[in-house]
Amino acid sequence: MYINCKARLIDLSTPKVMGILNITPDSFYDGGYREKLEDHLLQAEKMLKEGADFIDVGAYSSRPGATDISEAEELQRILPVVEALVKKFPELIISVDTFRSEVARQCVEAGAAMINDISAGNLDKTMMETVARLQVPYIMMHMRGNPKTMKTLNQYEDLTRDVLFYFSKKIDRAREMGINDLIIDPGFGFSKNIAQNFELLSHLELFKNLNLPLLCGLSRKSLIYKTFNTTPEEALNGTTVLNTISLMKGANILRVHDVKEAAECVKLVQRLRN
Repeated sequence: MYINCKARLIDLSTPKVMGILNITPDSFYDGGYREKLEDHLLQAEKMLKEGADFIDVGAYSSRPGATDISEAEELQRILPVVEALVKKFPELIISVDTFRSEVARQCVEAGAAMINDISAGNLDKTMMETVARLQVPYIMMHMRGNPKTMKTLNQYEDLTRDVLFYFSKKIDRAREMGINDLIIDPGFGFSKNIAQNFELLSHLELFKNLNLPLLCGLSRKSLIYKTFNTTPEEALNGTTVLNTISLMKGANILRVHDVKEAAECVKLVQRLRN
């Protein structure tokens, strides 16, 4: 199973680690920790040294209740970081976390190699067309509504079946548009309560029937820290446990804040399989 990133074929038969680089002031875990461009570059360097295969750069916080920002502000935040990363780390594969097609376009033209869309095209009807034109891998996540409304939109007849059906329609649409490299993300924490997140994780292997790479983003999320009545800062051990379960159930990419621990999960699970 391969994806094409800037003319490089990436083999996902060995799971990969995607490090999260939030450049937002209000993300649920690390928002506002780094304010200067040099801080973001140092964090990216740290993640690369710890084993990140990709770095996912995001300038729009999608946590429930986060402040909405304009497209212009998102571009103002993200473009200088993408350009600086490309300059300092020419071989780095940059993913851009955005649901806006214009942000996607400008970031890819600046050197990014992948688009990570929490809405799978629902929040910008020109996104799939743009991705097809750019010919970059496209991560499609399951979510209902938008970051402000998603918490109330968690009623399902059959959660796993409904999410699988959602992806089957999205995959058909993406193929019609001419997108070659697709990655699916079940959307843990988006339009799902804690019990539903665990239900989805328990059936994660069913998503392999879609015959596409599977990305899991469980890092420090509320299904972990609310289970223990703690905080995101205390959720690293729980994240490692759920990352391991995800790998055992077929995840190809782990999207994480803590690269070193995730890379160790991958190495141990691969050792077990081999």
